[in-house]
Amino acid sequence: MAVGIFFLFLTSLGMLGNSVLLCGFIIADFSGIRVKKPTDLIVKHLTSANFIVLFRGVQQTLAAFSQNYYLDSVSCKLTLYFHRVSRGVSLGSTCLLSVFQAITISPSNSKWAQIKIRASRIIGPSLGLCWASQLLLYGFIPVYTTDLWGGRNVTGIKNLEYCVFMNPGRLISTLTVILYTCNDFMFLGMMMWASGYMVFILLNHKQMVKHIHRSLSPRSSPENRATQSILALVSSFVIFYVVSIVFTSHLSVLDITTRWLPNTGVAMTACFPAFCPFLLLRHYTSIFRLHCTCSYKTTIFTHVF
Repeated sequence: MAVGIFFLFLTSLGMLGNSVLLCGFIIADFSGIRVKKPTDLIVKHLTSANFIVLFRGVQQTLAAFSQNYYLDSVSCKLTLYFHRVSRGVSLGSTCLLSVFQAITISPSNSKWAQIKIRASRIIGPSLGLCWASQLLLYGFIPVYTTDLWGGRNVTGIKNLEYCVFMNPGRLISTLTVILYTCNDFMFLGMMMWASGYMVFILLNHKQMVKHIHRSLSPRSSPENRATQSILALVSSFVIFYVVSIVFTSHLSVLDITTRWLPNTGVAMTACFPAFCPFLLLRHYTSIFRLHCTCSYKTTIFTHVF
């Protein structure tokens, strides 16, 4: 019951936040109240990937509340496969967002100045490459995934409550864990580098305009607020995904697992997609402010007419 309530709360919270963020972008695009930014496409892909990651929380909730809940073979393959793919795309999209922001705010005399001009044009191909690479990387999962009935006569299985993952052997499991871990840490490393570079630029800019800030109100400077936002996003991202990588790798190499281990791994994977939209909404409040302003003006005009 406690596991079911936890997954229900986490999944509902994450889907609500991602729905609000995605609906804000859709309304802004169709109404034309806001100029599109290159990062909008990255955030849309990130939100879509988060939705798919959180969908597995629905399966975990149903499995926790009902002991007789299980999926058929095709549903098991699709659920686990797209959960891992969307998790990888969420990692890649967040990494791409950080790298693009780091290139955008880099000084004009830096070595990134030439890339800054072409950065917005390679966002679409980069996102397509991210999806394609993750679809190929995790193509191994559907081969060894089946339903509970199909895995009854198979030795060395990992019971995921509503699905079964067949053990391919210690050598293949170790190789896949190494491959998947390298993929995850590559994205994490690039994101930490980009975020550290942005913090370095913002702190240098703060030192350059220190005399201006002294003459202003005692509120915190824009550089401090931006630095705090970056550090909050990066620290939460790294903590949740590092713990998720540890549990996922541990689950992949163990022959016998307890019920709490896969539940904890899924919960850690879902934590960042659940809280990510609320961190991003702070930077996209202008969408809702403009939409509310336009709605208010339209209502006043209608009453006057």
